[in-house]
Amino acid sequence: MSTAELVAPQLPYLRRYARALTGSQAAGDAYVAATLEALINDPSPLSEAASPRLALFRVFTVIWNSLAVNERRETIERDLPAEARLGEITPLPRQAFLLSSLEGFAEEEVADILGRDVTAVRALVDDAGRELAADIATQIMIIEDEPLIAMDLESLVESLGHQVTGIARTRGEAVALADEKRPGLILADIQLADGSSGLDAVNDLLETFQVPVIFITAYPERFLTGERPEPAFLIAKPFQPANVSAVISQALFFQQTSHRRAAAAGS
Repeated sequence: MSTAELVAPQLPYLRRYARALTGSQAAGDAYVAATLEALINDPSPLSEAASPRLALFRVFTVIWNSLAVNERRETIERDLPAEARLGEITPLPRQAFLLSSLEGFAEEEVADILGRDVTAVRALVDDAGRELAADIATQIMIIEDEPLIAMDLESLVESLGHQVTGIARTRGEAVALADEKRPGLILADIQLADGSSGLDAVNDLLETFQVPVIFITAYPERFLTGERPEPAFLIAKPFQPANVSAVISQALFFQQTSHRRAAAAGS
């Protein structure tokens, strides 16, 4: 098979991972483009690998970790204030956390991608998840029309230390709920009970306030085409609890980082 044929099925998921890792579509796609250029110049990592998916993520990781902007300290100061500690959660733990929880790689595969052993990977994943969840608890609105899924999401969100402002089944309910209590993050299905769209509901809400949004859909490939602005955070149905946990932590992490940079720029 050609390089293009090996890469194409995995590309939407690499782009999802890159966006979650960097916090933006533009930055994530820039790293993916660099990965593709590297493989065009030298396709041997794909052609010689037993798993094209593993090989693709491994090449991406080498590029990500080779850039000076991504150099990091290997220790986290435990006595720093919560917001400062968030800034000290380094890219390597976030990589391990996302590869495991968001992309579903087994521990051995994450170790292969990152060039670490399994014990180190476990420590990185545990560290990132614990630090992120402990420092970024917020109030979350759920927009979901399927009762069982909504209940599962509510239970999961609360188990992570967050509070649920309420569950909306339609676009109108979402707007009314936000008027009563403004959330710090939105979890939104895309197809809602009355035929309305979770995308439209979120657009209505973001006209008056800005919060991270995580979309949940049974058809993620429809939103990972590169042909239009895409959700930075996207979860496929049926979802795994670890996936939701990982993406919530990442979305809130990048919001905190953005706020911190804006405050520094304005001071």
